[in-house]
Amino acid sequence: MNLSDIRIVLVNTTHSGNIGGVARAMKNMGLSDLVLVKPNVFPSDDAVARASGATDLLDNATLVETLPEAIADASLVFGTSARGRHIPWPVMDPREMAGVVSRVQEGTKVAIVFGREDRGLTNEELQLCHHHVHIPSNESFSSLNIAAAVQVITYELRMAELAPEQAKQDAPQWGTEWDIDLAEHKELELMYAHLEKVLVEIDFLDPDNPRQLMPRLRRVFQRAVLDKVEVNIVRGILTHIEKTNKQ
Repeated sequence: MNLSDIRIVLVNTTHSGNIGGVARAMKNMGLSDLVLVKPNVFPSDDAVARASGATDLLDNATLVETLPEAIADASLVFGTSARGRHIPWPVMDPREMAGVVSRVQEGTKVAIVFGREDRGLTNEELQLCHHHVHIPSNESFSSLNIAAAVQVITYELRMAELAPEQAKQDAPQWGTEWDIDLAEHKELELMYAHLEKVLVEIDFLDPDNPRQLMPRLRRVFQRAVLDKVEVNIVRGILTHIEKTNKQ
C-alpha cells in the first residue's frame, strides 16, 4: 500500500469551498491525487481559502467530464454511500476499506469516489464501484460535510499505512499473494459491454425489458475483483459464444 496510489474523486461538487476543504483533509493525511468530475465552480477564491495551505493539491487537481474518465485506470474503486440501495452491494466501513487497500500490491491504482453534497452518488455511478463505503455516523444526525467524510476515510488510510499488519486483519483474505495485476476499470467496462452484447444476441437479455440483469451481473464480477487474465478469459468465452452462435 502506498498513499500516492490512492485517488480521491469528487463528483459534481456544488460548493467550491468544499473542494478546498477536501484538499486540506487529503494533505493532512498524506494523499495528493485529487480528481474533480465536472465541478460547479473551480478554481475559486473559496477553494483556496478553505485549502489553508494545500493549494498545491488544487493546482495539480485533474478535471474530467465523467466518472468513468476519473477511474479508468483504477483497479479497485470504492464508492461512498450514506443510504441503502435497491440492489445491495458489498458495503464496508472506512476501517475495513483501509484493510482491503492495505493488501493490494504497491502500484495498484485505488479510487475512492464521493458524490454530490445534496444527494451523493447515483445508483448507476455506484454500480461502477467494487465496494461501497459507509461511515457509521449518528443515525439521528447522519449528514456529513464532504470534507469531513474525506477526513474520516483518509485518516483510516493513514492509520493503515502506519500499522499495515493490524489493518490487514480486517481485510478479506485470499490466503496468498496474488500473481496477476488486477484489471483496470476501463478493461472491466469493455468486458461488461461485450457481455451485454452477447446476452442480447443469444436472446438471454431483452433490451426492451432488461430488468436488473446487468447490474446484478456487475455485482457478481465486482465482488470477485477480477485480474487481467480473468477478464481475458471471460472475453475469450464470449467471443467463442459469438462465433458458435453465427454458425
